[in-house]
Amino acid sequence: MTSPRPAPSRRLDRLLEGLMVWVLRAGGWVSVLVTLGIVITLVTESWPFFVEVPVGRLIHDTMWTPLFAEPQYGISALLAGTLVTTGVALAVAIPLGTVLAIYLSEFAEPRFRDWVKPMLELLSAVPTVVYGYFALLTVTPLLQKIYPDLPQFSMLSAGMVMGIMIVPYVTSLGEDSMRSVPMLLREGAFALGDGKLGVALQVVVPGAFSGLAAAYVLAISRAVGETMIVAIAAGLQPKLTMNPIDSAATVTAFIVQVSLGDLPHGSIGYQSIFATGAVLFLMTLGFNLAGHLLRRRFHRAI
Repeated sequence: MTSPRPAPSRRLDRLLEGLMVWVLRAGGWVSVLVTLGIVITLVTESWPFFVEVPVGRLIHDTMWTPLFAEPQYGISALLAGTLVTTGVALAVAIPLGTVLAIYLSEFAEPRFRDWVKPMLELLSAVPTVVYGYFALLTVTPLLQKIYPDLPQFSMLSAGMVMGIMIVPYVTSLGEDSMRSVPMLLREGAFALGDGKLGVALQVVVPGAFSGLAAAYVLAISRAVGETMIVAIAAGLQPKLTMNPIDSAATVTAFIVQVSLGDLPHGSIGYQSIFATGAVLFLMTLGFNLAGHLLRRRFHRAI
């Protein structure tokens, strides 16, 4: 006895399902190939720079002036500016974004949450050049009233505005991860006599730590790779300093500054763009790997 032939609609469903599997698989391979292409480009273009410039000079030199007649290659000057502005941004974004995520997840009324969350996410849609001029023309004068010796260009104002810009990343991902914590855990804590704030801090936040860690790692990567805010408000003078009230250049600001010039292909200045880009890529990769290991360690602990 032969089995009945599938209906045409079922055949169409199977065809569409198979097509979507291949589309999703192709999308995954595209992301892998794009990343591989970026790595190949950075390696091939920056390798001549690292062949000509010893690694010891990158560490021991205190200035980054590859375009000068007597060049120096102290990339630590650019890394210091990147780390300081990132640190200031995270000091603003992580506490503020986490508090907002806890409030929206555990305390806010549904109507208020539905109105506030899209408004917060609009902050990430504002062009970063607008944030840069906001830091230069609004935040810096306000800070100068508190600290009169603050220069016009400073890592402090750039980092603070950058922190405001990445608050939506922390808040949105953090709130989503907190709302995914099972309600049974909250009810169990309430049954033991804990208050709403205690449940939020002692049950919900630890239960959502994986999502919070992902939000923090995304915020770090976003801050490290930010370009226009630091290029406009932090200054373009590479300086080895960890003082946030000083002006300094970051890795991305240097890339913007040099890319605007007319450099011949294959010159040391041209290769320095890809060398700093490779260092920035390794920094971002390190932060992401550290966040991944932190999440795995936390899951094992619980």
